[in-house]
Amino acid sequence: IMVVSMRRRSSGKQLLFIMLAWCLLPWISHARYTLGVRDSLMIAHSFHKHPAFGPAGGMHGATYTCDVEFQCESLHPETNWVLDIGLALTLLGKVLEKYNLKNLDELFGTQVMTTTEFMARQIHDDLYQLLQEQCPEFEGDICVKLWESHKAWASYTTTTTSSKK
Repeated sequence: IMVVSMRRRSSGKQLLFIMLAWCLLPWISHARYTLGVRDSLMIAHSFHKHPAFGPAGGMHGATYTCDVEFQCESLHPETNWVLDIGLALTLLGKVLEKYNLKNLDELFGTQVMTTTEFMARQIHDDLYQLLQEQCPEFEGDICVKLWESHKAWASYTTTTTSSKK
């Protein structure tokens, strides 16, 4: 819609430049390093018979694959890494242990819809808190992606800043 309206007001060269800049924007933006780790968990939960969820409104189980990406603009000056991969795996394991083989209805109560989106944020927030305690110098993005299947997932991403600044 924006391109069409600009076409009427702009010359062909201006439109071409705008379209080219928009297409190249991902490559123009700054480079980032990424460390990814993966684990899984099995949960039980319901959506408290809410009609919007159909058959999934009742009690059912899910096996999630949890991918976490830690991104930063520069590597650690001494170790040349984004984050210690062993620490990343340990922290993720500690967080998932809280939910693995648990009934989320019992953990969060009947007022909370423990959707995949909700759990991606919950895992993210728990992981962020542990990361701040164990590795406060990490600065960058944390993205938690929670896979329901090979076809569907939800994610939650935020940027961290060092508490030592």
